[in-house]
Amino acid sequence: MEASARPASPFALFIAFSLLALQGFGGVLAVAQRELVDRRGWLSRHEFIELYAVAQLLPGPNVVNLSLMVGDRYFGGRGAFAAIAGMLLAPIVLVLVLAASYQQLAQHPAVAGALRGMGAVAAGLILAMALKMLATLRGNALGPALCTLLGLGTLVTIAVLRLPLAWVVIGLGLTGWGLARWRIAIAQARAREEDERC
Repeated sequence: MEASARPASPFALFIAFSLLALQGFGGVLAVAQRELVDRRGWLSRHEFIELYAVAQLLPGPNVVNLSLMVGDRYFGGRGAFAAIAGMLLAPIVLVLVLAASYQQLAQHPAVAGALRGMGAVAAGLILAMALKMLATLRGNALGPALCTLLGLGTLVTIAVLRLPLAWVVIGLGLTGWGLARWRIAIAQARAREEDERC
């Protein structure tokens, strides 16, 4: 299933990613999925998952990589530049302003409470996005059960065992890749056998 709409211009990309960056300060991935898939229809859920998977493999922040790919997809280099500029410009200005005024604001209990609240909201948005994306696991080569095991393995190795993220990504990433290749090879062998019988 392909996206039902497309951005009108690179400027539309700039505005969309600027608003996205401001909405999701500290947890933009869940907001990106809602904006790009549900609200604007620029990507289907399947396209979003594919682009996000590639974005995770590239160096740098995942959502910035995603914005680059979405911009490039619709308007080439101009779109990529517009999307990245939208994703980075407003947060950079905001961070500089907050950094300059942090010493004065940090003493206020309301600021500390707001920061704790933002963390809880970001965690909730990420959980909501994960639940929405569960349906796409049916089409995954690993299937829902193995994907769940890999997800739980990731949670345990990071949250409980406190292993470094780089080692977890390499270890479990290669494990997932190997299992997917194995399952795809089995499916292809079965398809060839059925073709030979017919």
